[in-house]
Amino acid sequence: MARLVFGMNQSLDGYVDHMGFAPGPELFRHFVKEAQGLAGSVYGRQMYEVMRYWDDDHAEWKADERAFAAAWRKQPKWVVSRTLKSVGPNARLVQGDLESAIRAIKAERDGEVEVAGPNVARSLTDLGLIDEYRIYLHPVVLGGGKPYFAGPRPPLRLVAHDRMGGDVIRLTYVPD
Repeated sequence: MARLVFGMNQSLDGYVDHMGFAPGPELFRHFVKEAQGLAGSVYGRQMYEVMRYWDDDHAEWKADERAFAAAWRKQPKWVVSRTLKSVGPNARLVQGDLESAIRAIKAERDGEVEVAGPNVARSLTDLGLIDEYRIYLHPVVLGGGKPYFAGPRPPLRLVAHDRMGGDVIRLTYVPD
């Protein structure tokens, strides 16, 4: 059975914003390795649209970016959306009964399935389906934006903390 893991880069004041800050080279290589080992990813519409960047090759990419793109393209993706009519390669649209769809994905897969996007993570948190939360805490203060937790969360228990890529701390929590 797969484990659902919600992990994102977060500012010190609790926001996620891929335009406000980005992982350094060492942390990016960590994300490449992580992407290579995933059993798949569940995306909300907005995060999926951001990640579609990796569908096309870019001449300026270095080896790490090409490796991440290859891993991202290879993995199965499920996109939760009420508005999209279609999704790209190796992706399926999830509409209707979210709980049943995600329970089926967890049952038919082994390993980690990434949850990407605060809004879809909130829905899955409300359903009690997320097994682990990973906060990659960056020393940046944004002062506003989209919060990592898009709503109330269950009590969480810290199970690990690691220094990642110099000045980033990964905090790993599980529902208590």
